Amino acid sequence: MKWTGLNELRESYLAFFEGKEHLRLQSAPLIPKDDNSILLINAGMTPLKKYFQGLEEPPQRRAASCQKCIRTPDIENVGFTSRHGTYFEMLGNFSFGDYFKKEACAWAWEYFTKVLEIPEELLWVSVFEEDDEAAEIWTKEVGVKPKRIVKFGKADNFWEHGSGPCGPCSEIYFDRGAAHGCKEAGCKVGCDCDRYIEVWNLVFTQFDSDGKGNYTPLASKNIDTGMGLERLACVMQGVDNLFEVDTMRNIMQKVCEITAKTYKTNPKEDVSIRIITDHIRSTVFMIGDGVLPSNEGRGYVLRRLLRRAARHGRLLGYEKPFLYEVCDTVIDENLSAYPELSEKRGYIKNTIKTEEESFAKTVEKGLELLEQAIKAASGTIDGETVFKLHDTFGFPVDLTREILSENNLTFSEAKFNELMQIQKDTARANQAFKGGWDDGQFSLDNEQLTVEFVGYDTLQITTKILAIVNDFVILEKSPFYAESGGQVGDTGRINETDVINTIKAPTGQMLCQCADTNSFSVGQEVTAEVDANRRSAIIRNHTAAHLLQEALKRVLGDHVQQAGSYVDDERCRFDFTHGQALSPDLIESIEELVNIPVLQNYTVEINEMSIDEARKIGAIALFGEKYGDTVRVVKAGDSVELCGGCHVKNTAEVSLFKIISESSIASGVRRIEAVTGLGVLELLSSKQNEINEAAEKIKQLNSAHSKEIARLNSEIAKMQAQNSEIEEVGEKDGVKLLVMKLSGANADALRQTGDKLKSEKADFVAVLAGESNFYCICDKSAVAKGINAGNIVREIAAVTGGRGGGRPDSAMAGIGDASKVDEALAKLKTIM
Repeated sequence: MKWTGLNELRESYLAFFEGKEHLRLQSAPLIPKDDNSILLINAGMTPLKKYFQGLEEPPQRRAASCQKCIRTPDIENVGFTSRHGTYFEMLGNFSFGDYFKKEACAWAWEYFTKVLEIPEELLWVSVFEEDDEAAEIWTKEVGVKPKRIVKFGKADNFWEHGSGPCGPCSEIYFDRGAAHGCKEAGCKVGCDCDRYIEVWNLVFTQFDSDGKGNYTPLASKNIDTGMGLERLACVMQGVDNLFEVDTMRNIMQKVCEITAKTYKTNPKEDVSIRIITDHIRSTVFMIGDGVLPSNEGRGYVLRRLLRRAARHGRLLGYEKPFLYEVCDTVIDENLSAYPELSEKRGYIKNTIKTEEESFAKTVEKGLELLEQAIKAASGTIDGETVFKLHDTFGFPVDLTREILSENNLTFSEAKFNELMQIQKDTARANQAFKGGWDDGQFSLDNEQLTVEFVGYDTLQITTKILAIVNDFVILEKSPFYAESGGQVGDTGRINETDVINTIKAPTGQMLCQCADTNSFSVGQEVTAEVDANRRSAIIRNHTAAHLLQEALKRVLGDHVQQAGSYVDDERCRFDFTHGQALSPDLIESIEELVNIPVLQNYTVEINEMSIDEARKIGAIALFGEKYGDTVRVVKAGDSVELCGGCHVKNTAEVSLFKIISESSIASGVRRIEAVTGLGVLELLSSKQNEINEAAEKIKQLNSAHSKEIARLNSEIAKMQAQNSEIEEVGEKDGVKLLVMKLSGANADALRQTGDKLKSEKADFVAVLAGESNFYCICDKSAVAKGINAGNIVREIAAVTGGRGGGRPDSAMAGIGDASKVDEALAKLKTIM
């Protein structure tokens, strides 16, 4: 056997089974699809349960995969031992009613001894003590020596979980040698020491258990094998634990480089280094698959890992955010198998950095509070302090528990849980419906009231009143949509009475909230009519929300998950998972991708089908939402979602879509608000009004500025006239010829200076040169003698290449070449 890298082992295994006609399956995301029984994928066969259970037809009867997995039950041991980790990859080959024990055993042995060239004398095999069939296959067909076969009981070699498919299993062990053993005389396979390690588990699913000890043979038998990739790498690299495997060692080296620490020089620091190394690997893959830090569910698992790692960075003396810097190494070490990490590199790093910075803002005060509590404690910390650390300072309770454990302390978990429950109850009460009744008003009799919703197809109907509760009316058939799924409730009229809202009762009925119920009685026949214009606006926004989610996934990536929505007649609001603000260019791209299907006039297809059929066509389901066996699927363009709400019949009815705001509402969650249809026209009208108002203000400012400019020009002209000397260059027929240069003077300043000359002098012709103009003025006596200012300024300006003219008493012309102004003024004597 030769040293083989982890990435090479993964490829070797998958390629081997492809050669045995297995379909190579890509690892499923860590977020389980259509499986609310677990938070995160924790075993190689978990994404394949639907095939083993017969819920879906597998793409092929033989398959092999390398599945990403997260397990955190032993998180408190991670780092303190070198065996435990939270992230691992599980190799597995599977048969869905195809091959069975003979092939599974033979191929496992072939892969180990022929492909990896592990010496047979280092391998041992265990079988279930009653499974003689497997024992014979190993010895008589595969060729394993009988002395290397060991038999164990049900606890070790029989796989079952309650009722359902189950069966015996066979495990292959690797002998690491006596140096790793316990030195006891009876040391053998199954011993708790480190000599014999289980590497590969082959499960033979051949029975159906009733959970009471009765087993019925399955008509179709399956194979489910599992082998930890990291454990196999330990064997092939001759190392003691997963932290010494090549890819993990490179991540650890990056941690040591940043923190300026050396592994295996300080046992206490080694614990922190291992914790950081393990947790950053887990968090990179979790975020890459769409998990975001939060205080609940899988988001809490992620936050717990990140903040535990950040705290151990501080224990190493490194207080700045740094985990995000390790991301590049984690990604680079795994790119060969998971190239999608490269596309998400920036997003993953930003998400981790944001969480680090958030924790850094409160960790110091939190640690200070905890240290004070530890000093004052005598064995137990009160639950109130632990709750405050969790609620105010963002300390996951497991992190607090770990810190207390390091100080040989515990805390009052009962009190902590009580305070957590009060907080949850308060939040629930704040969100609860306040509609004028309590739960007692809806007895079992009320629960039997069945309301038929007909509002998908009609907005007006004659129906009957089934019940009246305060200001709420329950109809036998109702066209009014009750608020749910993010869509607001309908309004309208029942007879002549306004319906101001429609909601769902705790027992499921649609309730029409009326302005007055005094004119109604149970059993009365009434006409119910939805406000059609308002409904039209609502459904435009609802369909737009579906198109928006599809556009977000295409522009930002598949990590985008719906985190909430609200659509009414005014706007569409959509919350989604993403760690960064959207640039104007991204917003423009998203708008375009929404408007394209709107303009392409797609029919909105709405069909009911089984949940399995919906999954097969890729319908998006809201995670955590419970769906029945039959679901309603809405397809609008490329958008396919499970939805019970109301929609347009054609995407063109959306008319136009415009984003009006994009903002952050929580860590890793963004919100877009948008308008459609008439809302866009109202937005444009509003913007046009703003532009008109701004234009009017600018016009007024310009007018004021113009007056001020004229005043200042007049002052400038006066000052320049005072500071500039007018030169008399000659005289003709008793008329003085005058020239003056006024640098920087504009046309108005020249005119004002000319007017001043007229008021002060007589019998003259004057030519004034400003910044870009000549100005000629002739007094009355000069004009009477036939002198024409227009002719004079035209000839003078021509010297510079300028042009102009005007009246006999005053005229203006432009200056062409400013370097010829003096030459031009001198010509006044020659043209008179």
